[in-house]
Amino acid sequence: MWKTIVRRFLIMIPQLFVLSLIIFIMAQFMPGDPFTGAITPETDPARIEELREKNGLNDPWYQQYGRWVGNAFQGEFGMSYTFKRDAGSLIGERAVNTFWLSLASVIILYVLAIPLGVLAGRYHNSLLDRAIILYSFVSYAIPTFILALLFLFFFGYTLGWFPTSGSVDIKYDPGTFGYIMNKIYHILLPATTYAILGTTTVIQYLRSEIIDAKGQDYVRTARSKGIPMRKVYSRHIFRNSLLPIAAFIGFTITGLLGGSIFIETIFGYPGMGQLFISSILSRDYSVITALVMLYGFLALLGSLLSDIIMSIVDPRIRIE
Repeated sequence: MWKTIVRRFLIMIPQLFVLSLIIFIMAQFMPGDPFTGAITPETDPARIEELREKNGLNDPWYQQYGRWVGNAFQGEFGMSYTFKRDAGSLIGERAVNTFWLSLASVIILYVLAIPLGVLAGRYHNSLLDRAIILYSFVSYAIPTFILALLFLFFFGYTLGWFPTSGSVDIKYDPGTFGYIMNKIYHILLPATTYAILGTTTVIQYLRSEIIDAKGQDYVRTARSKGIPMRKVYSRHIFRNSLLPIAAFIGFTITGLLGGSIFIETIFGYPGMGQLFISSILSRDYSVITALVMLYGFLALLGSLLSDIIMSIVDPRIRIE
C-alpha cells in the first residue's frame, strides 16, 4: 500500500502543475488589478502605474507565472496587496482557524448522523424513521445562508447564548485555558450549523445500507444460530454499513478544511472561506491563486484519504 500512496503523490505533481497554470491564466482575465480599487479622483495615475511596474503586473503572463512558480517552490506565495503582508503566513493563520472549525464540524456531524442513520435503518417504516427522513429532507433543502442567518439571529442576537463574530475574544492570552475554552465557545454555533447541513448524505447512505444488510444471508445465518439482534447489528450490520461512509469521509474532511464562504462570512469567522471571498472582491491575486491551489491539493488528498480509510475499515480492500 505504501508504494501506491507514494505513486499517488507523484501523480499529483503534474495535476497540480496543470491546475496552477489554469488558475493563473484565469486570474489574468479578471477585470482590473489589486491597485484598481485604490484609484480615486485625487490619485496620481503615474503613481498607480509605478506600483504596477514595481510589482511586475505589466510583465507578460508567462513571466509572471514563471516567477510565481519559482517562488512557490521556495514557500513564497507573494504579498497580499490588501493585508500588506506575506500571503503564505496570512493563509496559514486563517487555515488554523478553519482547521478547528472543520474538526468540530466533523465531530458534530458524525455524532448526529450515525445514530440517526442507524435508528432510521433499524426501525425503517416506523414513526421514528419518518421523522428522521423528514429532518434529513429539511436539512438538505434549506440553503446554507438561510439556516446560518436563522441560527445567528436566534441563538446569537435573540438569546445571546453564543458570540456573533470572531474566533476568540482579545482579552484572553494565547495558550491559556480561558483562551482555548473561549475559542471553542466561538466555534460551537458555526460548527453546529455546518454539521447539520452535512448530515443528510450520511444518514441516507447509512439507512439504505442497514436496510439492505438486514436481508443478507449472513444476517439470517447469524440469527439462526441464536445470536441476539443487538450483537448482529453491532458486529455485522453496522460495520459493513460503514463502508459507503468511509468511501467519502476523506472528501468530507478535506472539503471542510477548505472552509465555507457562507458560514464563515455570516458568522464573521476569520477562516479561509472568508479570506477567499474577500480576496476575490479586492482582486488580491496572490492570495486567490494560493488558496485555489490549496483547495486543489485538498481535493486530490481527499481521494487518497478515502481509499486509505476504506482499507482500514475493511481489510479485504487494499489499494492496488
